[in-house]
Amino acid sequence: MPIAPAIACQRTAAGVRLDLTGGWTIDVGALLEQRAASLLGYAEGARDAVVDLSRVEAMDTAGAWVIDRSVKTLAERGIPAEVVGARPEHATLLKEAHYRPVEATEPHEPATVTSLLADIGASVYGAGADFVGGVGFLGNLVSVGLTVLARPSRWRWTSTFFHLESFSLRSAPIILLINFLVGAIVAQQGIFQLARFNATPFTVDLIGILVLRELGVLLTSIMIAGRSGSAITAELGAMKMREEVDALIVMALDPMEVLILPRVLALIIALPLLTFLADIAALVGGACVAWIYGAIAPIVFIERLQDAIGFNTFAVGLIKAPFMALMIGLIASIEGFAVAGSAESLGRRVTASVVKSIFMVIVLDGLFAMFFAAVRY
Repeated sequence: MPIAPAIACQRTAAGVRLDLTGGWTIDVGALLEQRAASLLGYAEGARDAVVDLSRVEAMDTAGAWVIDRSVKTLAERGIPAEVVGARPEHATLLKEAHYRPVEATEPHEPATVTSLLADIGASVYGAGADFVGGVGFLGNLVSVGLTVLARPSRWRWTSTFFHLESFSLRSAPIILLINFLVGAIVAQQGIFQLARFNATPFTVDLIGILVLRELGVLLTSIMIAGRSGSAITAELGAMKMREEVDALIVMALDPMEVLILPRVLALIIALPLLTFLADIAALVGGACVAWIYGAIAPIVFIERLQDAIGFNTFAVGLIKAPFMALMIGLIASIEGFAVAGSAESLGRRVTASVVKSIFMVIVLDGLFAMFFAAVRY
């Protein structure tokens, strides 16, 4: 039979002395809560309290947790409590199984129009806060970049080239494959739809303009956001969890200069290069399908492509690429630094990084489309 826990109270001039006896284990869980309530009641009104554990015969993590919770509750009520007489094994249990307040979950309310509007308002406020934070982060990055530019010896070339290889060279195969297939699909659908109007040759115009102005840079940016953006967030988040970022600060190193600047610059260089490769792969994929499926010979495809597009068509996609790379790098870095201390937080931030990056890439592409249409470029 488990030994019942008990408390002996002794009033002193300084306060109250509480002698705990018996077994404080999970086997008498209901009694643990009752004795904990009695302990708080005995100490009510005292200036301080001494909790003596020298006569406790048995203790496990449950008992240690309840005792530590009671001591912390007394401290919150303005009654400092001191634990004395604990055996070494009991002291270890008290240290390792110490009480942590559990955050109460908010009660679930049925969906109403008011709650829907409140959620929309919270989302809008969160988006505004993210925008303001992003602008501030960008300003800090630009400030650090100008400082490093003024003192080139501080630039971390090894880190920059390492990330450039990771973001560009190692991403090239999947980028080439995806865009080759997309170019082939666009060509197949273009030939199938335009053949009804006897306008099959215009498939070349469709592929050239659509790929060079929109699809090449858009697909590449989305792939980089999913591949490299998530990697940046995961790396920074893991560093944050292991307190490596704090260690850099202690060593008088700026995390923005050491961690963020090389990654963002590598992205800005890598994305235009990958966009160029993506354009070529998509055009080759379209030319292959046009040759096999639409009887448009490669030489005819090239000649018509030269007539259909100009340098501005090719330049539009490359102009967008650095801005999209900057957006992906900023979002990935911000989400990485926002990781708290758990694996769940890391997973949420990586997911948020990918989703926000893809969303902002599409929004940025739309803004550029309106801008180039307005300036007739």
